[in-house]
Amino acid sequence: MTLRNSSSVTEFVLLGLSAQSALQLPLFFLFLGIYVFTVLGNLGLIAIIGLNSKLHTPMYFFLFNLSFIDLCYSCVFTPKMLNGFLSENIISYVGCMTQLFFFCFFVNSECCVLVLMAYDRYVAICNPLLYSVTMSPQVCALLMLGSYVIGFSGAMAHTGSMLRLTFCDSSVIHHYLCEVLPLLQLSCSSTYVNELVFFVIVGVVITASSISIFISYALILSNVLQIPSAEGRAKAFGTCGSHLTAVALFFGSGAFTYLTTSFPESMEQGQFASVFYTNMVPMLNPLIYSLRNKDVKFAIDKTLKRVLF
Repeated sequence: MTLRNSSSVTEFVLLGLSAQSALQLPLFFLFLGIYVFTVLGNLGLIAIIGLNSKLHTPMYFFLFNLSFIDLCYSCVFTPKMLNGFLSENIISYVGCMTQLFFFCFFVNSECCVLVLMAYDRYVAICNPLLYSVTMSPQVCALLMLGSYVIGFSGAMAHTGSMLRLTFCDSSVIHHYLCEVLPLLQLSCSSTYVNELVFFVIVGVVITASSISIFISYALILSNVLQIPSAEGRAKAFGTCGSHLTAVALFFGSGAFTYLTTSFPESMEQGQFASVFYTNMVPMLNPLIYSLRNKDVKFAIDKTLKRVLF
């Protein structure tokens, strides 16, 4: 895809979270800490899964990819966001469109991976005898490839429709990254097609993902309630707890952000809400999947002993 610029604008200014100079340095160190924790946490989880053969299962294959997506996702915009706390944050037209593409790509891909993780738990709990066949390495690889294809298609649609717009005089983006809705506010040409593409893609992805996850867990709940022992039910629910927490954080914060930013008067509120799913969720996911997971905690202990002793 060629990034052709039909606009008179060659660069944009990202305003960031706050214009108050007294807050810039504290915000810089806060988000620097979040970024470092995110990178180390996700890299650590990727390494733990890769180095421990006992974690080479479908569930951890999807978790490996989730951590990879969260890591890349954070690297797309956080360095530029940090730069904005220290100086005027200028981004070129090509850089802005590139950031928009990869942001959309990783967000859509993460939605799909969360659906696959719910499906994996459904097969493991409801059809355990067929698990090794249904979730074979070949099937998992194809499902993961499909997630990335969906992410790529969504990103191409958003970015392609954005490239057709003309940006005339205003180049100040009231956000800390190049997002669809803030960019649409700067266009001096019709944004009808872009708004249609945005709401169709976001609506389809969120609705399809939510329904798929809901059906998976409804079937899991129905199956688990038939287990006679309380211990067996607790064990079955225990394997789903981390994923449900991650789903609630990602979809809950994402839906709230897009609902608020859909209205111009709520754009600033939506900008602060977006911090949660763009910065906090990628940082929290490694904690959610390690602190609540016995297999991962055991693998961490084993790896640390191997490295240190």
